[in-house]
Amino acid sequence: MLASEKLSTDKLAGWNIGVAMAALAIGGSMGFFQKMEHAGVNLYNALNSIGIASYYQGLTLHAVLNALVWTTFFIVGFFTFAIPRSLKMELKYPKLNWVAFALMMIGLVMAAIPILMNLATVLYTFYPPMKANPFFYIGLVLVVVGSWVAGYGFYFTYGDWRKANKGTQTPFIALASLITMVMWQIATLGVAIELLWLIIPWSFGLVAGTDPQLARTFFWFFGHPLVYFWLLPAYISWYGMLPKQAGGKLFSEPLARLVFWLFLALSVPVGLHHQYVDPGISAGWKVLHAVLTYSLFLPSMMTAFTVVASLEIAGRARGGTGLLGWVRKLPWGDPSFAAQNLAMILFAFGGIGGLTNASYNLNLAVHNTIWVPGHFHLTLGSAVTLTFFGVSYWLVPKLSGKQLFSPKLGVWQAWTWFVGMLLMSNSLHILGLNFGVPRRTMLGAAPYAQASWNPLFIEALIGGIVLTISATLFYIVMVGTVFSKKTLQKPIEMPVAEAVDPTPGPIWLDTWRPWIVLTIALIIIAYGPVLFSLISNLNMTSPPITIR
Repeated sequence: MLASEKLSTDKLAGWNIGVAMAALAIGGSMGFFQKMEHAGVNLYNALNSIGIASYYQGLTLHAVLNALVWTTFFIVGFFTFAIPRSLKMELKYPKLNWVAFALMMIGLVMAAIPILMNLATVLYTFYPPMKANPFFYIGLVLVVVGSWVAGYGFYFTYGDWRKANKGTQTPFIALASLITMVMWQIATLGVAIELLWLIIPWSFGLVAGTDPQLARTFFWFFGHPLVYFWLLPAYISWYGMLPKQAGGKLFSEPLARLVFWLFLALSVPVGLHHQYVDPGISAGWKVLHAVLTYSLFLPSMMTAFTVVASLEIAGRARGGTGLLGWVRKLPWGDPSFAAQNLAMILFAFGGIGGLTNASYNLNLAVHNTIWVPGHFHLTLGSAVTLTFFGVSYWLVPKLSGKQLFSPKLGVWQAWTWFVGMLLMSNSLHILGLNFGVPRRTMLGAAPYAQASWNPLFIEALIGGIVLTISATLFYIVMVGTVFSKKTLQKPIEMPVAEAVDPTPGPIWLDTWRPWIVLTIALIIIAYGPVLFSLISNLNMTSPPITIR
């Protein structure tokens, strides 16, 4: 890769990641106010002076900016940096990837303005019949289309690499990143159809009503794979980078490749487990989606085994002995390693909670309770966000050419996030499971709130305060790095973990066609009859509801 092309690619990656971090700063700040409100301290009157009219407007900002904007921009930026370096070649059409960034930015602004004007208080799931300003939906479409265009830039680049390297196994980081983008483009077809067919014409008043059941089904066609769009980039770092950072090797590269192919095939046809209590969909199809959801536990456990084995190799290479003595030898003083390892520990709890969500019967006890945000914060808020923080501790110095500002502060940031998330998610899980406390609700003003909830709300508030301190530390380190006068003393390269066994894996782990065919077949089986039935009984009669 030529120096000028590296500079252009790095600049594009940096812009994407910078926008992501700005979105997280705004959206994350709303989380603190939500926890204060739940504990009985309503600060939203004070927020009126900066244009936040209600708890629900703040919740929409929190959800959209954190779940959709922070993740999408960071992942596109991360892949913009990682894929060309993994393939050891420049982007084929760098201008195409800049166009992608421009589309995503235009979409972000179009969606953000209605939210800030309190014209799109529909949360990130934007379920109809709640209705937002049409430009909110158009903005989301442009963000998705922009991410597609970025993906096309990666595919064209990979196509050139494949022509020049016939018979060569695709480097793991590039292959896993491309699989993630393909899964994303398949999954987002659901939300694209929902918005373009059912919601945008309705929001413009071109049709009088819409069909909430069909809209929800199209949303969850996208909504659960969205979780894996968040998680798989973290897995790429855990598999392909973290063992190198720890001083070890990847335990099994073929196993890592298989995990990503399984996630491609199994991520989409599972959305109905979010709709267990929805009418209009037969129990049989919900059970099928439950079985497919449980099948995702297989690649998740394979990931846990392989990543832990890789870290054990690193710990023992550093002199660790005994059953667990190798754990102490790992580089806990490196903020990038500490953040990612702690993210994995939190995700272990989140994965266990996910089994409850997927269970047809157990889900009835926690559905639409505050258990769900507790689980959500152990996945997106911990496994994903804390890993992205860890990646940032080496990537931002690389992109800026500056030394990391205070690695010790970075380590403190990782640990405070870990502690804060444990406190907050623990309280939310208990409140949801034991007390049935609802989610998406201004609980501080709820007339049915019980005094027995208060100690756990206080625990959640303490966790939220610790998380706010942790986020502040992260931004101190990031801003301090970017504006530091201390340039890098030695260059930083993307960490690439070598495999214990360098022998190339079987060819079917580097072949796209059978996995794409399997993915499409499972989607048709799991969703074809359901969507046919819902569309055949289309009922566009639900009038809009606007929340202020």
